[in-house]
Amino acid sequence: MNKPLLRAVSSTPQPVVEPDEAQGLGASLRAMRKARGCSLSDASARLKYTVRQLDALENEQWQQLPKGVLLRGLVKNYGRFLETDVEALLVMLDNQVGTRSAASVSVPVPAASLSGADLPLHPEGGSRSWGWLLVIVVLLAVAGIYAVDRGWVPDSWLVFDWLKALKQ
Repeated sequence: MNKPLLRAVSSTPQPVVEPDEAQGLGASLRAMRKARGCSLSDASARLKYTVRQLDALENEQWQQLPKGVLLRGLVKNYGRFLETDVEALLVMLDNQVGTRSAASVSVPVPAASLSGADLPLHPEGGSRSWGWLLVIVVLLAVAGIYAVDRGWVPDSWLVFDWLKALKQ
């Protein structure tokens, strides 16, 4: 019963609007949304972003929007919703805001150029946490042996013969 309705809806051609760099990112997004016949509240309900966020994006009010990766994610999701070229939108965003991700901009620094002040005091890794774990285990073992020696532990808890010998 739903299949003929789905075919009828999917067979209606959607006007294709490509992002226009001359307009800017916000104006392009607004034009593509309107070409699809979608309101801001419809887009907001579908994308799970607030109407205020989408309106700020379309009006290019960057100070009201999140920065960096979150802004790129918003633009990507909006572009996917509008079924347009997401990469073109991200290029437009980078040209307007300069939100290039840190991973693509990072410059490797040779280790020989680092001085002693640039090196961390503790090497990376969890070696210190293992030390603390060992100290805690040893303290628990000593406390357990002390409790058995003092007779604070019931005989039914002592499952090993050598523990019963400690209690006597």
